[in-house]
Amino acid sequence: MIVIAHRGARAFAPENTLEAFAKAGETRADAVELDVQLSADGVPVVCHDDTLLRCSDAAERFPGRAPWATSSFTLAELGQLDAGSWFEAELGLPPERRQAFLQTLEEAEAAQWISAGDRAAFASGRVRIPTLAESLACCDDLGLRVHVELKSIPRLWDDLADRALAAIDRLGMRGRVVVSSFDHQQLARMRALAPDVELAVLTSDRLYRPAEYLARLGASTYNAGCLAPFDTLGFGSASGALDTRTIAELRAAGFGVAAWTENDPGRMRALVDAGVSAIFTDYPNRLRGILG
Repeated sequence: MIVIAHRGARAFAPENTLEAFAKAGETRADAVELDVQLSADGVPVVCHDDTLLRCSDAAERFPGRAPWATSSFTLAELGQLDAGSWFEAELGLPPERRQAFLQTLEEAEAAQWISAGDRAAFASGRVRIPTLAESLACCDDLGLRVHVELKSIPRLWDDLADRALAAIDRLGMRGRVVVSSFDHQQLARMRALAPDVELAVLTSDRLYRPAEYLARLGASTYNAGCLAPFDTLGFGSASGALDTRTIAELRAAGFGVAAWTENDPGRMRALVDAGVSAIFTDYPNRLRGILG
């Protein structure tokens, strides 16, 4: 079972930042998942959303740049943004008013994993949106594998895979990354560029004969949603039963099955019992506690 810290351990630090990746190491995650898109000047940067509004002060710093699309800002402009204060502000809210993934943060967890010094650092204005190269170097130093999600849709960059691979190769990390995407044409491009890079098929839909599909793409892992409204594994099914047949068929054919994104310990245990090989989670400490 592989413990993958989703956007870093984002329950304990601002997501997709070097600080979140460091927290992943502290919580004994095996790997980090991060999201890559291109800046306006073509640099692979680590940011999940198509706009900068949720996780930075872009609207305040650049008030005339609506709708603040991430891809419309240069690397230098992105480097001016505060990517941490929003998280500190979330921690100051009552749990029910926080973003969904922080609503289950327990007081004991916060006390254990988020120090007063951490909170001061997050609020300092010095947390930045990192480049892919900076993120890879950080995770390599921490001994963490990296799941690189290519965030192609809706921008559909022709050279996203090429530029991401260039960053991976500059650090000699082909053997320490898994490249995934909901845009499977990006995966096909990465396979053509780098036959030795491990690929994972991200999907929020059920695929027909997924083992055959993964084999055609040269992928090793099926990354299946288990979070509503993207639950393809069966938590929300009419029967209440997980789709253990698909999991078993993929595992028997030699493929991994990774579930995203699960934070509930009881559902984590059900996924482990169902035979998945990895779980993406915002709370790596919870999954590590189950696994021992």
